[in-house]
Amino acid sequence: MHETEVLELARRSIVLALQLTMPILIVTLIIGVIVSLFQAVTQIQEQTLTFVPKILVFVIAIVFLGPWMLQSMVVFTSGLFNGLPRMIH
Repeated sequence: MHETEVLELARRSIVLALQLTMPILIVTLIIGVIVSLFQAVTQIQEQTLTFVPKILVFVIAIVFLGPWMLQSMVVFTSGLFNGLPRMIH
């Protein structure tokens, strides 16, 4: 296995990890900002107030994005396992 193949595999792995995590991270970031603005406007300083909306959005995102995420991981992993004999030689 050459260095270029290792670098390409690492690049593909990082891109897949970013593709899988970014939708959930962006949505929870937006919810966190909205809740923080609400807290600033109403002067409610409850620390646990941000967790409930983020958890709800996270669960909803997993329900809707879960099949796509799983399919992406399965395609990547099966391609990795299928290319293993070629990589070893």
